[in-house]
Amino acid sequence: MADHVILVDKNDNEIGTEEKILAHQKKLLHRAFSIFLFNDNLEILLQKRAPNKYHSGNLWTNTCCSHPVKNLSLEESAQSRLVVEMGIEAKLKKIFSFVYETEFENGLHEYEYDHVLFGKFNGIPILNPDEAVDFRWISIYQLKNEIDNNPEKFTIWLRIMFNDYFKYFKNYENNSL
Repeated sequence: MADHVILVDKNDNEIGTEEKILAHQKKLLHRAFSIFLFNDNLEILLQKRAPNKYHSGNLWTNTCCSHPVKNLSLEESAQSRLVVEMGIEAKLKKIFSFVYETEFENGLHEYEYDHVLFGKFNGIPILNPDEAVDFRWISIYQLKNEIDNNPEKFTIWLRIMFNDYFKYFKNYENNSL
């Protein structure tokens, strides 16, 4: 089921599964997750997506993102994917969720119920070159500034999170989670 996504309704109730690429072609709402890892300096670990990704290649994005696997919890799926993409083991906590929809130049469509998880990490990632080609640490305010000034360098979901849900990142920085 690794190449399948979990289809959901607008309340995140599971309604079936579909092949990942077909879900993106048919514009079907499906479950996703986005991970943000913070270091002790309250910087976020970003990855630059591999150029061969099926969309948004060579763009900067959050630490890791993917789709949950059926029969695994959200946290188990996210932790597993974090190891695959970034070679990192970290405890994760769900912070918020949102739905977004966008179409890409290649005709694929994202329509995702995205669960956002935060965690802590203070090391150097081991990048899977099929997934990520670079990484960097950045403060939330510097990232917000870069997204505002050069949005084309970042994935659409990262831009949405920083434009519409910035309070969660400020709360994390203020240790008020």
